[in-house]
Amino acid sequence: MSEVKISAEPRTEFGKGGARRTRRAGLVPAVLYGHGEKPKHIALPVREFAAAIRKGGANQLFAIEVSDGTQVLALPKAIQRDPIRDSFEHVDLLLVRRGEKVTVEVSVQLTGEAAKNTLIVHDHDTLSVTADATKVPDHLEASIEGLEAGTQVTAADVELPAGVELAADPEATVASVTAAPTAEQLEATLPEVETATAEAEAGVGEETAEGAETPAAEGEQAPVEAKTEA
Repeated sequence: MSEVKISAEPRTEFGKGGARRTRRAGLVPAVLYGHGEKPKHIALPVREFAAAIRKGGANQLFAIEVSDGTQVLALPKAIQRDPIRDSFEHVDLLLVRRGEKVTVEVSVQLTGEAAKNTLIVHDHDTLSVTADATKVPDHLEASIEGLEAGTQVTAADVELPAGVELAADPEATVASVTAAPTAEQLEATLPEVETATAEAEAGVGEETAEGAETPAAEGEQAPVEAKTEA
């Protein structure tokens, strides 16, 4: 994977308030650590960082140039996002060197088509691998072409690029192929669904009836709340 050059600024404000001000300025709070070095707090331009992650994935290698003259290579170790706005909240960056081996989680993509009338369950969408820090693959591939129901794809079946070693359990299940339900099986479940729906509607109707006010009989006046004049 090719590296992406990105500029950064030293960060002097900390805590929630400082982080909010950093994000309002269009920057992402981040910290650099590793190799026994003292953690260095920096801020990255959010647009450039987001574009690099979209293109290269969570293991994108960054060549970071800090305005104080610091130049380092780093891989994202942890990326925190806001679950509602899907914005970047904070990034942990691990310092790496060229030629250094690192162990990272890499996404697994399934290729091909399984046999007819089957369903695919993707049990693990990432696998742990060890690779050169500058050659971490953006994804791995596992073929499900022509697989029949009852077949499993394990980590050992995943195709690994040259220089990449599997760090995960080779027997870990990546995907399972199961038989798709038949038309008869689907029809058999319909009465159960209809019964459950009818019971639920009946329950709602009973609650409504119990909670309803009893109307005044014909010729009778409905009770009126008394008001006391001041």
